[in-house]
Amino acid sequence: MMKSKIISLIPVFCLLSAYTYPQNNFQPGEKLEYLIHYGPLNAGIAIAELVRSEYEGKYFYHAKAIAQTTGLADKLFKVTDIYEGYFDSISLLPVKSLRNITEGRYRRNDEVIYDHKNRKATSIRSGAHDVPENIMDMTAVFYYIRNIDFDTMSPGQVIKITTFFDDELFPFDIRYIGKDQVKVRGQAYSCLKLVPYVEPGRIFESEDDMTVWLTDDSNHIPICVRFDLIVGAFKCDLLFSSGLKY
Repeated sequence: MMKSKIISLIPVFCLLSAYTYPQNNFQPGEKLEYLIHYGPLNAGIAIAELVRSEYEGKYFYHAKAIAQTTGLADKLFKVTDIYEGYFDSISLLPVKSLRNITEGRYRRNDEVIYDHKNRKATSIRSGAHDVPENIMDMTAVFYYIRNIDFDTMSPGQVIKITTFFDDELFPFDIRYIGKDQVKVRGQAYSCLKLVPYVEPGRIFESEDDMTVWLTDDSNHIPICVRFDLIVGAFKCDLLFSSGLKY
């Protein structure tokens, strides 16, 4: 079964020249589109977009990611997962998250508001939760890791992150493996290899069954993501990009 925790890596942006953006490795106007493979089967697409939007009188980055099945996979097990997040352009901390999940007969809608001053995350489903300082959501994590200066890191070093996901705290520690080469659609890319820790159980056999390759350039685009599951493996390969900062 494709679970929402798997298809959670995504985003995009729209450039407004009157606004000065901080020194991030991304900018409004960026758009990334991925092809999802399940084994030899083309199973779906994922599109990540980022714009600058107003929320409660202030402007934030607004990321939206959509992942959905196509073709035969859509007929066997239809999935349409939509993630949205508003987060600060400097700290990258989230202020609001939205999730609209359809996976077969499973449905889940949620909205979470973050109060970093009082360390609270309030879900429309389950109310207020105490959270640690600098809590993140899964959408903000996508951008946070792209801003890391990996030249200052050693292979094996772990990036400690805590997210609020499914109404609970969800550790999302990531191990930096080092430089690597990966082929996407027949083309070789120099990359930075990351292994996020995942929870073994219903989906994964071991804690290192997810791998992310970021381009080893100034953009740090996730160009390939691989999930080794108990029932097989699937991969997300970058299909198209536009609006890159570099």
